[in-house]
Amino acid sequence: MNTNEILNKIIAKITAETERIGEKIPYIPNENGRYEDASSIYWWTNGFWAGILWQLYNATKDDTFKAAAEISEDRLDKALEGFERIDHDTGFLWLHTAGANYRLTGNKRSKCRMHHAATVLAGRYNPDLKIIRAWDEQWMKGYDTVGGSIIDTMMNLPLLYLATEVTGDPRFKSIAMNHADTMLKYMLRPDGSVNHQIVFDIETGGVIANPGGQGYESGSSWSRGQAWAIYGFALSYRHTGKKEYLDAAKRTAAYFMSNVLHTGYIPLADFRAPDEPVYFDTTAGAAAACGMLEIAEHTDEYEKRLYTKHAKLLISAIDEKWCDYNMENDGIVGGGSVSYHQDKHHEKIIYGDYFFVEAILRLENKDFLIW
Repeated sequence: MNTNEILNKIIAKITAETERIGEKIPYIPNENGRYEDASSIYWWTNGFWAGILWQLYNATKDDTFKAAAEISEDRLDKALEGFERIDHDTGFLWLHTAGANYRLTGNKRSKCRMHHAATVLAGRYNPDLKIIRAWDEQWMKGYDTVGGSIIDTMMNLPLLYLATEVTGDPRFKSIAMNHADTMLKYMLRPDGSVNHQIVFDIETGGVIANPGGQGYESGSSWSRGQAWAIYGFALSYRHTGKKEYLDAAKRTAAYFMSNVLHTGYIPLADFRAPDEPVYFDTTAGAAAACGMLEIAEHTDEYEKRLYTKHAKLLISAIDEKWCDYNMENDGIVGGGSVSYHQDKHHEKIIYGDYFFVEAILRLENKDFLIW
């Protein structure tokens, strides 16, 4: 795999997309292969396009990417002001927009937006259960989500770590660590697999259910949830130095690696699902690769090789089997699945592109830590 060659193709493709997209915030291309604008300003993926642009701006210093990324950030003010549909995904929204802008340019308005978003996320913390509440609506069928959280939230915690770093207020980091500890206790299984969702009894604090969520069923192993755990725990280790988080990331990575060996390094949408039909999810592979590269940064030279090697195998498989570099089509990485039980599978999804781009830039030593 020639990562420099892939990066050049990415830059050419994103440059073409930037001209077409304008002020849109992309998600999944339509049947004509083109991005439409996000259907809701609150949608959890609305930061990833800006994340791609900021990563490429950092790598190339091309102001075209910077200007395009700032459009998404400005538009997301409506979500902060509207507030009604903001949930735990504030990290995905504002780490990749305001957080990235502040880190790369020192923009004071972006710093304020990032702090505002972190305060909203901290406000979702339940001190009795020591979790960050995932959603307001009853999306966990049959359960009151006041007592519910999901493994995805691990990827939003860096917003809280950043808030403590920027403001000096320790409560943000404390909330993040308390949530990570709860996920470590109740989400991660002994074999390294993870639950997607968890529901607590809000009166007793006991666990009452582990719904299947976006996976096949309760007790299954939704592969993108596995990737969130790998990367999320590794990032919590980076920000805290707590060894248990790094150990959790390694355990989950080992489980992930053992499963993708059987499918040519393209992850199944769920590792514990029936043999038929076969659903893949390249977005899980790209995110897991980034997580493994993060783990590699915190291990010695001999252990590092394992995680770097598997990250390269995951990215190489995606590049060979699922990437579209035709500049007339929107989206790069095909083969993505939002959830196991959705009607349509193997799509291009914006976060698949983001993690693929981040992984390539990490391998080229041209990335910056958006998390």
